[in-house]
Formats: sequence, C-alpha cells, structure tokens
Amino acid sequence: MSTRRPAAPMPEQIRHILRAQQHPARAVPCPHCGAAAHRPCIVRSRNRVLAQPHPQRTSAWAQTVACCPQCQVTPTVPCHENGRSRDTVHTRRYQEAEATAA
Repeated sequence: MSTRRPAAPMPEQIRHILRAQQHPARAVPCPHCGAAAHRPCIVRSRNRVLAQPHPQRTSAWAQTVACCPQCQVTPTVPCHENGRSRDTVHTRRYQEAEATAA
C-alpha cells in the first residue's frame, strides 16, 4: 500500500493565470447558491454546475470592487436611489467593475 504525500501549494502567480479564464465574479462567494469564492455556481435542486455566475453574485462582485459613478458610492457600499437602498447595483457600476477587472 502506498502512502501519497500532499501536493505542494500552488504559487499565487500560477493560480491567478489559471483563474484568468473564469468570470471575475467568482472571486466572491455567491449569496444565491452559497458557492464559495473561486467555485462555480450550482443549481442545488439538480446538482448542476452553471457556466456563468448567478446575477446576485455578479452584483455582489461589482459592489465589492467598483465605485458607482451614478450614485457616487465607494466599493462595498450598496447603491441607492433617492435615499433608498437598491437590491442590485447600477449598470454603470457593472461597467466600472468590468473595466477594473480587464
């Protein structure tokens, strides 16, 4: 019987290159399905892996990394409209997040 040694930890530079092909929203946990950071979103009822992240995860990612030019809030602060907090972020914040990820 052979005993297998654990693999060496992967250097962060290599890990970043391998993850570059994934959607950048996978860097945050999914509030919809509960998928951990850097893991794909799933449909729990069918135990199926999704190719794209849930919209809630994309919204959480954009809120984490980008300022909103429309309502002038900093990263991690939710977007608001007329003093009321929104469930999703503004479209312009998505564009800012994608520009910073590129």
